[in-house]
Amino acid sequence: MELGKESIDEIDHTAEMESMKKVEAALFISGRYLSLPELVSLTDVNPILLKKILEDLNDKYKDAGIELVQQNNSWKMDVAQEYIWMVNRLATGSSEFTKAEQETLAIIAYKQPMKQSVLVKIRGNKAYDHIKKFVEMGLIGKKKIGHTAELSLTEQFHEYFHVNSGKEVNEGEGALDEDQEEVMEETEEGSGK
Repeated sequence: MELGKESIDEIDHTAEMESMKKVEAALFISGRYLSLPELVSLTDVNPILLKKILEDLNDKYKDAGIELVQQNNSWKMDVAQEYIWMVNRLATGSSEFTKAEQETLAIIAYKQPMKQSVLVKIRGNKAYDHIKKFVEMGLIGKKKIGHTAELSLTEQFHEYFHVNSGKEVNEGEGALDEDQEEVMEETEEGSGK
């Protein structure tokens, strides 16, 4: 049995579509940026084909409710910018963070730059594990100052949570929404303030 050019093209197209589905599923479920080596390892897709698939997925989601986001040669699927407000209303919290981690990160975001020792007094020793995780994720910066460290948000924090950075955050210090006020009140009650 001899395969014609059309049959070979059809087999190639089917294989490419299957590879695209694997990459799409990996990006969708990961909830974080994946590098090319990670995507190759997860999907078993050839790196050259993977680059083409990423371009195709970018085109596919160009005018959709989700988008393919690239940062430092890594990719993730995320909600399109125009729908972030809706998702933020629906989401009760990221499954990536426990409630305790969310509260710790909220304090850092609200009081930054802040001393690690102050955060530990507020949150307890579990804050050390939270800080380590946030530093590893690139969400906060940690700078040694004397016997403690100074904690502050990074640009990656602002990108990750789709919030404004720098002066815009500090200028809006008194303008917390109801959810943010609730977290801060719960945190202050828990710390004995």
